[in-house]
Amino acid sequence: MSRVALLSPLQFVFNHLDRLGTWSADIPLRLFLAWEFYESGLEKWNGQNWFADIQSSFPFPFDLLPPELSWQMSMWVELIAPLLLILGLGTRFAAFSLMVLTVVAIAAVHWPAHWSTLGELAQGYAISDKGFGNYKLPLIYLVAALPLLLNGAGRLSLDALLFRKKA
Repeated sequence: MSRVALLSPLQFVFNHLDRLGTWSADIPLRLFLAWEFYESGLEKWNGQNWFADIQSSFPFPFDLLPPELSWQMSMWVELIAPLLLILGLGTRFAAFSLMVLTVVAIAAVHWPAHWSTLGELAQGYAISDKGFGNYKLPLIYLVAALPLLLNGAGRLSLDALLFRKKA
């Protein structure tokens, strides 16, 4: 069988995947991030404010805010931004907001308190904190949000619908 004959079926499949991808490649990222952050927002909604214990660990300017305000801002971003992601409405703003929230969380909660070598820092690239931090999962969230920040919600979104109507 010739190389051209083998490429034709593969090319056919890849062409269809390309067309499908232009409409829906962002949807798994939007749904994944929406679920993860909304779940965290609900935990804050139903839980006690523990930000007073870590307020000094927040990076500037968030360390200047009262813990109650930080808690409310965090909770509402985690409840509203996921809904925006699902709808594909204001997707870049929602992704950016969640990325800022995640960077603050990494600095305040997930980054190792003490490390002196890159090897020690690398031990914090974990899901469970064993004394070296646990920034793996928030870093995954940052990486997943980056394409949404850079490309927006894609064609299957309210953003695309509203943009097409304006054009």
